[in-house]
Amino acid sequence: MNEMTAVSTPVLPDAQTVTEVKHWTDRLFSFRLSRPASLRFRSGEFVMIGLMGETGRALLRAYSIASPSWDETLEFYSIKVPDGPLTSRLQHIAVGDQVILRPKPVGTLVLDALLPGKRLFLVATGTGIAPFASLVRDPDIYARYDEVILTHTCRDVADLAYGRTLVDGLAEDLLVGEEASAKLRYIPTTTREASPRMGRITDLLRESALGLPDLGADDRVMICGSLALNQEMKAICEAAGLVEGANSAPGGFVVEKAFVG
Repeated sequence: MNEMTAVSTPVLPDAQTVTEVKHWTDRLFSFRLSRPASLRFRSGEFVMIGLMGETGRALLRAYSIASPSWDETLEFYSIKVPDGPLTSRLQHIAVGDQVILRPKPVGTLVLDALLPGKRLFLVATGTGIAPFASLVRDPDIYARYDEVILTHTCRDVADLAYGRTLVDGLAEDLLVGEEASAKLRYIPTTTREASPRMGRITDLLRESALGLPDLGADDRVMICGSLALNQEMKAICEAAGLVEGANSAPGGFVVEKAFVG
């Protein structure tokens, strides 16, 4: 391309390039961005991403990084909100577009915020599975726990496709495939459409309906979902004698509060 025909593309501050977009349903999609060479994060953390608004100000919101810390690109999983200030536009991004990324990862859903234990529950609803998509592809999780149980609750069967594809793909993962096959148990449930296992995960846990021993002192729990799920799961964990943890004071369970309110 010569100077006469070249087209200049504006470079946004902290911009990264969209490398992949996949629409799972009419309400859910995932996408990948290029990764800044300087970005370091722990699996389970989130960053602020977004687009420039019409006023010239950045529209940003917190998104968990769904790819593991070793990945060369950054994966994100999002709901589509038709009238949402950001997602109404973000859902239309295409490969080659630019997305703003503020490279300051934070979050409580990291292994360092938990005390040592034997069994780890990753409890998610909807797009709350994103940080766990990062963690189950990280070798460290299998080094620390004898068993990892990923639960994912959605309204409809189609909404489980991202999680199912993720788990099925672990068998071919050269880094964690063998350990994931031996240690990871995936429990999908639906609350509206009929499926092999139906019900709210909190009810299933209270009723001991998952075919698992009840929560105990050696168990650890990570929670990411709606405010109602977070509150109910917190009560279940505390009833089992677990204490909430944080980066500064590891405990028996952690809750990601950045995506509710």
